[in-house]
Parts: sequence; C-alpha cells; structure tokens
Amino acid sequence: MTVDVPRELRVLADADRLEQVVRNLVTNARQHTPADGGIRIRAARADGQAAIEVSDTGAGIAAEHLPHVFDRFYRADASRSRRTGGAGLGLAIVRQLVTAQGGTVSAASDGPGRGATFRVTLRAA
Repeated sequence: MTVDVPRELRVLADADRLEQVVRNLVTNARQHTPADGGIRIRAARADGQAAIEVSDTGAGIAAEHLPHVFDRFYRADASRSRRTGGAGLGLAIVRQLVTAQGGTVSAASDGPGRGATFRVTLRAA
C-alpha cells in the first residue's frame, strides 16, 4: 500500500466521517486485491476541492456494474454472499457520508481484472 497525501492539504469535512469513508474504501480495496497486488491512496487539491482517491490492482468492475456499486445491497459478484463478501452496504455508506458533507464520490475501472479507482471530492480549506 502506498500513500501520497500532501501534509498541507486540508479538507472541510467531519474528521470521523471522513475516516470512515477512507476506511470503507481501503477495506473494499483489500477485499478485492490479491496479496501480490497494490493499493494506492492519494489526495490533491484541485479547483478549491480536495480529491481523495483509493486505487487498487484487484478484481476490477465490469462497465455494467459501475452505475450500481454505490447502491445498497448491490454485489457485482453474484457468487459473494453476506457471509463471504459483507452486507453490500460499505459503498452505500460511503456515498451517504460524502454527499451529506456536500461532496461527490465516483468509481472507475477498466474492467474485470484491471483494478478500480474510487474518487471522493470534498471542499478544501
């Protein structure tokens, strides 16, 4: 795992909720990335916003699933059950926490086996 976050970057957000957002995204990345894969957390300031990205080299997401990954109880992999893959609420919680603070969240992937990137934007101080 690599982390690239400028020390001087300040985000206008509830610290506890922001920690929960990042924790959920990193946990999700860990669940979908093999042991020899990688996870990168980075943040930057752009146009008065703070952009935080969690990228992985894991399982990736098929294009038809991308619009639904933040829906409650949605699982792109139908073979995963609550017992083997969580409740399907982590990304829905991320979206709720981010939008409640006036931010946005998005997901991108070049497809199965090609990793995924989750991007959160919030107001920068």
